[in-house]
Amino acid sequence: MMRSLYTAASGMKAQQTNVDVIANNLANVNSAGYKTSTAEFKSLLYQTLQTRSTSANGDYKPVPAQVGTGTRNSSITTRFTQGSPLESGNEFGFAIEGNGFFAVMDPNGETLYTRNGDFQMAVTSDKGFMLCTQEGYPVLDSEGQPIAFSSDFEVSKIKVTGDGTVCYPDETNNLQSLGIQIGIYQVTNPAGFDSVGNTMFKVTEASGEAVEEKSNPNIKRSKIRQGYLEGSNVQVADEMVNLIVAQRAYEMNSKAIQASDEMLGQANSLRR
Repeated sequence: MMRSLYTAASGMKAQQTNVDVIANNLANVNSAGYKTSTAEFKSLLYQTLQTRSTSANGDYKPVPAQVGTGTRNSSITTRFTQGSPLESGNEFGFAIEGNGFFAVMDPNGETLYTRNGDFQMAVTSDKGFMLCTQEGYPVLDSEGQPIAFSSDFEVSKIKVTGDGTVCYPDETNNLQSLGIQIGIYQVTNPAGFDSVGNTMFKVTEASGEAVEEKSNPNIKRSKIRQGYLEGSNVQVADEMVNLIVAQRAYEMNSKAIQASDEMLGQANSLRR
């Protein structure tokens, strides 16, 4: 009888994790570049009550009697489907169409990857300009270097083409390449990323090393849209349905605990 208590309790704990994941998805429905997560579950070890054997009459019993001991969370998987492009009033906002990621450098010098292209121009110590995130992290080019400009440039005239090439108008107002290209990177398995917050990720052994798109001709190139941001891929209707299912599963597991408790009480009262 005690097995049912632990089994139902594991179900309640698993569904609580499920609700936590759903709540985080709904909280980030308006976060640019956010990718929805899904809680995955697996069953725990089974206990064998009776092995495959023969009955008292010698009849063969090919099916054993096994009972499960509950469930647990196996993983929380991030879904990297494309979000909708949203027009932004930020001229240095960029949306990626494809499988690529922007690369930024955190204060520890570590490279992080993101789909959130809500960038801005920050003034550097030498009075120049640098393309960076809202947190101040430098955006990296295709060579892995921060994208910076001298004070001679008028930042409002800087334009970026679909392949990430940074251009500036010449004397005749024709755009000319500055020899800088915004880095767009891809990994073999984006689901293997480690999330570090702020819609940013870092590579792991599971994700594989990040490869700059232009360095590998076999990679399908992504496209950059200036003046747009990629919205989150959270589907509110689906998340609300999942929330109701998780709530009902949590409630049913609690009912199982109550039923087991009542049955234990009845068994204990038999000695009176």
